[in-house]
Amino acid sequence: MKKVHLIFILITMLFLIVSGCSINEQSKEQKQKQKVELTISAASSLQDALHDLTAAFEKEYPHVKINYNFGASGALQQQISQGAPVDLFFSAAEDKFDKLVEKGLIEKEKGNDLVGNEIVLVVSKDGKQEIRTFEDLTKADKISIGTPEAVPAGKYAKDTLETLNVWNAVEGKMVYAKDVRQVLTYVETGNVEAGIVYKTDALLSAKVEIIATANENSHAPIIYPVGVINSSSHPKEAQLFLEYLQNNKSMKTFETYGFKGLN
Repeated sequence: MKKVHLIFILITMLFLIVSGCSINEQSKEQKQKQKVELTISAASSLQDALHDLTAAFEKEYPHVKINYNFGASGALQQQISQGAPVDLFFSAAEDKFDKLVEKGLIEKEKGNDLVGNEIVLVVSKDGKQEIRTFEDLTKADKISIGTPEAVPAGKYAKDTLETLNVWNAVEGKMVYAKDVRQVLTYVETGNVEAGIVYKTDALLSAKVEIIATANENSHAPIIYPVGVINSSSHPKEAQLFLEYLQNNKSMKTFETYGFKGLN
């Protein structure tokens, strides 16, 4: 009996030790999960849609916290090229995204052309401008677009005006902005008579009116590619968020904010 009792005690002790190790490992894993933070560099025009999506994502995956760095796609691309610690890049233009692919910072196969947008001409609702078309911009004193070299919306705007043979007449009237949100601010405050921005941004402002939409053939396709940065500290979680952005619920949210699905 003593021998049986001793064996029982040893088995019990072994069980407690194994259980203790398992609990410690689970606790350790849980703590590690709670510490995961992702840095997403995304175009300014995505700001409101992504904030909406993030709230839902973090509720579903509470161990992942999303931090955003919003700005012009060109500036964000430069930051990543120079080694900024970023987990995922959501660009408003394919060429900025492709530059990171060419440098080996993003694998093209892991990228995704997620949504599209439109370029529109806006004026202040309080203004008394006679501008109703892109061609009417020749009548304006000041017009704002994003800096074409860094802001994709600015490049699309310039291409549109060149296609319409208006650029040469209005180039000297341009007030360049760091991103589309700044263009909107210039129009809202009356610092310029008109601005060219994404449709998604224009829809968010109660102070501006969309008076014209650029023909799709007047500029390059407006496509927003997104991909995980190869040097991401948390590639698993970054991929998880990327896949979340592609689900039906997320796509409906993008469409609510004026973006177009590409599939």
